[in-house]
This record gives sequence, C-alpha cells and structure tokens, in this order.
Amino acid sequence: MVNRLFGISLAALLALSAFIPLAQAADAPTLNTGSTAWMVTAAVLVLFMCLPGLALFYGGLVRAKNMLSLFTQCFGIAGLVGVLWVIYGYSLVVDTTNMVEGEVSFNSFVGGLSRAFLAGMTSESLVGEIPEGVFVTFQMTFAIITPALIAGAFAERMKFSSALWFMAIWFTLVYAPVAHMVWGGAGALMHNWGVLDFAGGTAVHINAACLLLGKRKGYENTPMPAHNLSLTMVGAAMLWVGWFGFNVGSGGGLNGLSGIVMLNTQLGACAGILGWMFTEWLRVGKPSALGLASGALAGLVGITPACAYVGVGGALAIGLLCGVFCYLSVTVLKTRLGYDDSLDVFGLHGIGGMIGAVLTGVFCVPSLGGLVENVAMADQVIAQVKGVAFTTAYCFIASWIILRVLKAVVGLRAHDAVEEMGLDLGEHNERAYNH
Repeated sequence: MVNRLFGISLAALLALSAFIPLAQAADAPTLNTGSTAWMVTAAVLVLFMCLPGLALFYGGLVRAKNMLSLFTQCFGIAGLVGVLWVIYGYSLVVDTTNMVEGEVSFNSFVGGLSRAFLAGMTSESLVGEIPEGVFVTFQMTFAIITPALIAGAFAERMKFSSALWFMAIWFTLVYAPVAHMVWGGAGALMHNWGVLDFAGGTAVHINAACLLLGKRKGYENTPMPAHNLSLTMVGAAMLWVGWFGFNVGSGGGLNGLSGIVMLNTQLGACAGILGWMFTEWLRVGKPSALGLASGALAGLVGITPACAYVGVGGALAIGLLCGVFCYLSVTVLKTRLGYDDSLDVFGLHGIGGMIGAVLTGVFCVPSLGGLVENVAMADQVIAQVKGVAFTTAYCFIASWIILRVLKAVVGLRAHDAVEEMGLDLGEHNERAYNH
C-alpha cells in the first residue's frame, strides 16, 4: 500500500522558488532597473508556463471530452491561489520573525502573519534590487504553477469543486510551510540542514489524490490515448521557454551567475531529451514525439535545484539520468505498482525532482566541476537526502489527511455518469469541440 502511494506522491512543490533575495538584501538596497526589468519578464515567463503552457501540455494528453476541464482547473487555481497568496500566503513564506540560524523553533517550519495582505509594502519597498511588488508577483507565479502541476495526476475524474477545496488547503498547509522551510533564510529548517536548492526540487511534490480517487473508469482494459499530441508538443515547448524565467529569475536579479544558470538549464533539457529518446528507442524500437517532449521536461525538472551549483558536466549528467530514469518510472514503475497517475506527474516531476536534488550534492563539488567551495560530497549528499526524505514524508502525510477529510465531507470523485460523458460537459456544460 505504501508503495502505491507514490503513484501521485512527489508531484508539485517543484515550483518552490528561491527566496535568496530575502537573505542577501543589503542594509540599504538601491533599485536596479535592469534587474527589475528582467524580473518582470521572468514573472511573465513563469505565468506563461502555466497559462497556456501547462494547460496545453495536459489538455492535449487527456481525452477530448476532458480537455476543457484541465484548462478550467488551471485558470481556477490561478485565480484562487493568486488571491490567497496576497491575503496570507506571502506572509507565511517570508515572515522570518523569531528565527535564529542553527536553532529550531515554530517559525523554522512556517512564517507568521505579520505580512498578511502585504502589510508594510509601499511603492518604495525593495527586496534586494527590485521593487517588492515585482518580487511578490514573481513568487505568486510559482505558487500558482505548483498546485496546477498536481492537476495532471487526478485528471479526468476529480470534481472541480473538490479540486479547488484541495488546492486552497494544500497551498496553506503544504506549499507555504515547505517554501518557508526551504527558502526562509537563516533559521529555516532546510537552511539549518545545509540543503542546496536554487530554484526548487528538494521540495518534491506530494499528494495522494490518485490513490483516494481510484483509477479512471476502464483504465485497465480501455485504451485512453492522448487526443491531440500537437497541443501537447506546443505546451511542452512553452514550458521549456518559460523555464528560463523559472530558474534564472530565482536569483532575484541579474549577475555573473545568471549565465551559468541559463546554460545549465538549457543543457539539462537537451540531455534529458537524449536520455529519454535513446532509452525508449532501445526498449521499443522507435522514439516518440511525446517521449522527446517528456525528456526535455524531465531534464528541466532535474536541473532546477542544481542549476546554480553545478558545472556543465554536472548539468549534462543530471539531465541525461533524469531522462533515463523518468522514462523507466513512467513505463516500468507505474505498471508494476499499478497506480493511475493520469498524466505521469510523479514519473516526471517526482522522480526528476528527487534525482536532481540528490545529484546536486554529487556534482556541486569543485572536483567534478561544481561551484560550491569547501564542501564534502558525502556530507552534502546526506543533507540532500535528508531534505528530500523530510519533505516527502511531510507532504505525503499532510496531503493524505487533507484528501481524507475532503472525501468524507464533500467527496472527491465526479459521478460515474459525469466521468462517462466527460468532465467538460458534465462539470462545465461546455465542449472543446463541436461535432
């Protein structure tokens, strides 16, 4: 039973962004218009990843009768999480009251509410070299795309109302605390442990939705092919482009490291394509378009936590290995464990996130071309594994409890008749295509 939980486990905190500017802001920061312009662009790129990128990627993979439901979920999540972020989410992540480096307190796990409704922010407020309003918006886009990733795991069978309830509670109890633990600065739990995670990855995604929802009707004996791979390929390309905002933007501005982060991000994607493509070619005799797109995303997921800490060789190795092992997860592990992760969120984001997080500890050392000085590989790998293990356990337990409660109170799954006719018509009274 525990093994099957990983069907959708590890699937959505990958979007945790780097709150590095909070820890590195100067005593008297000054506005940098170049960095500000870039961060505005980066925020737009990350939003572009979700809308329309992720929506198209997911929408093309489901059956035609469920395409609009994916778009509706992505838009609904964007509206809901965007508002919650301003009301209290931002404060829960960035409030560092009563935190002391090396000491563990309640605020090591989650921030307070001193910044609720963006209290204290003015037109003159800066975070590092950029206006705080730009920083808030950039981080909001990460908070939006994170739960949107989860939607692919319960696609084609979860009620829209239940999905919104889940996302609101999950954002509050899982995303915000883990984002704070990873990027809250001195005194935050992962900071105390020495975990390296530049743009997200240690906080590997967790939810247990596919287990509690059960498999789609006819999953084991009815073919459920993607209805439009062209849309999926377009969505994957948009995700690739947007990922530069995701990773390079996590530095909070522009500096000498930005070029390394950009190059490593590109190499991770390229190597991921080759890893997935050649593995698929050897196993089934033909490479697929979906496989190449998935390989690019697997490599991007894997390089995300490592992009500021490893050299070119490390980026190539991480991307290649993520392509290989994410393919095996989607094709072999999923079959053996028997779970229905509709759009392979775990296989891509979960496995890729774990591999990338752990290998960050391997390839960050100078002897392998890494950029982190005075670090022992064994010690850093232990720290990375510790971070992954804790985040996995916390996110799984919290997600399981949330879903159990929602299942008992409002129900999770769409009615059989609705699932049969498709969620587009049954949940939203619309069709993507009129025949």
